[in-house]
Amino acid sequence: MQNGTWSSPQPDTEADFNGHPPFEVLCPADQRLPYVFNSPHSGRQYPQSFVEGSRLDAVSIRRSEDAYVDDLFAHVVPLGAPMLRAHFPRAYLDVNREPYELDPKMFDGRLPSYANIRSIRVAGGLGTVARIVSENHEIYRHKLPVEAALNRIETIYKPYHSTLRRLLAQTHVTFGYSVLIDCHSMPSSVKCQTTDTRPDFVLGDRYGTSCGGALTEFASSILTRMGYSVSRNKPYAGGFITEHYGRPAGGLHALQIEINRGLYVNETTQELTPGFGTLFHDLREFVQELTSMPDASLFADPIAAE
Repeated sequence: MQNGTWSSPQPDTEADFNGHPPFEVLCPADQRLPYVFNSPHSGRQYPQSFVEGSRLDAVSIRRSEDAYVDDLFAHVVPLGAPMLRAHFPRAYLDVNREPYELDPKMFDGRLPSYANIRSIRVAGGLGTVARIVSENHEIYRHKLPVEAALNRIETIYKPYHSTLRRLLAQTHVTFGYSVLIDCHSMPSSVKCQTTDTRPDFVLGDRYGTSCGGALTEFASSILTRMGYSVSRNKPYAGGFITEHYGRPAGGLHALQIEINRGLYVNETTQELTPGFGTLFHDLREFVQELTSMPDASLFADPIAAE
């Protein structure tokens, strides 16, 4: 893999991401690790036409953004792992959904028959093209043409997943297995459903089905030893990406990491706090230790749900 970045081609879409491509791959000079890092929700390039068509102001519309998660994990590239990051915002398109989880009430025109219009995520307003940002704030002033949603899926969603599949396939061929770390953040108000505490990290492995249990346990032990509180699968067990790409029996492991935003960002203004530097340093140590895990450990545990 070549040093530098690989950018997606500019799509034929209604959006202009302020001169940025919709997404890019940050590539190490030489991939030395069987890991691929993915930041699908940290995009913060909001097309002007999208903002103008929204009910929300420039700050409120960012409430569903995994703010600066791509920056928190930027250190993985010089360590020898590629990172795929979105520039398009989650409020515009969510690639951590099925390709056609769409709410028919949002659109002018008929959705294709294969659209999943009854998923829990659609009912909650958080489909592939979301109706709301967090706390039930409606995004759009008016209904969207159905062609606009389908165009986002064809020109951004599908190329994004094609790129992610390519990275994982290349890694699997090179190393004999691959590990996807899907990087996210969560509101500081999120509580564990069982203990009513607010964790610093939530590790999601789809209850043991998306990656070897030893990997999740090792990741949890590192973070706990560093002084962070860690929850596993509650309240986030992993989304479409973790579920779709995690095939441990075939040497394809996927682990979702959710980080408490209160550790590093002002959630009202979206400005970084002094905690960012500390967290960046700790995450670099975390990744260095995680990626030192012996290969055999990933295949030592039977794949079974908790």
